[in-house]
Amino acid sequence: MTQPEPTGSGKEPLAAPDITPLLQTLGHWHALSPEIEAYLKQHVIACTARKRKMLLKEGAYCNYVYFIVKGAVRGFRREGPKDITTWIVLEKALVTSIFSLDERAPAIENIQTLENCELLALSYDRLDELYNLYPEFNLTARKVLQEYYADAERRAFIARLSNAEDKYRHFLMLHNPLANRIPLKYIASYLGMTLETLSRVRKKFMSRV
Repeated sequence: MTQPEPTGSGKEPLAAPDITPLLQTLGHWHALSPEIEAYLKQHVIACTARKRKMLLKEGAYCNYVYFIVKGAVRGFRREGPKDITTWIVLEKALVTSIFSLDERAPAIENIQTLENCELLALSYDRLDELYNLYPEFNLTARKVLQEYYADAERRAFIARLSNAEDKYRHFLMLHNPLANRIPLKYIASYLGMTLETLSRVRKKFMSRV
């Protein structure tokens, strides 16, 4: 995964980043102890990434977990000349390749920003140390993984639907904030349909409003 570039001019020591959004999101899943919060404040890096920046390339090793403070990020894989979007997330989401990070194996998908992003990053080594120093953080991680597994299950359900209107209907139910924010070509790819089909379906839905 791309080495995060800390924000700042580089001429002066960087101030500790404001990781309040990350702490609030993690605390939603499970209360964080003062010690864990202090560890995160010490080791989390604030960084930025321009639109269409590759945070991770297929075949590379994932070494970071990112938290999106501002922006949008997608995962995708390539099939010949095409790329297929597998997921899209917005603010307050954690982004990584769980397979590559956990197995220490080459990533099987790419991760790319869709907008200019403000991110918080924690390295694999620091995350592993956090687990060992504060075993209670493993409970937080379990709840995070449960949520992400549930989201993967919802994505798989949409992928199994054969009717384009049903796909888009469930997409709106689960990911409505994406509908008018993310370029249609990525949404069409995510839903497994052509851009023309998605445009036709969207017109039908808009005519019913």
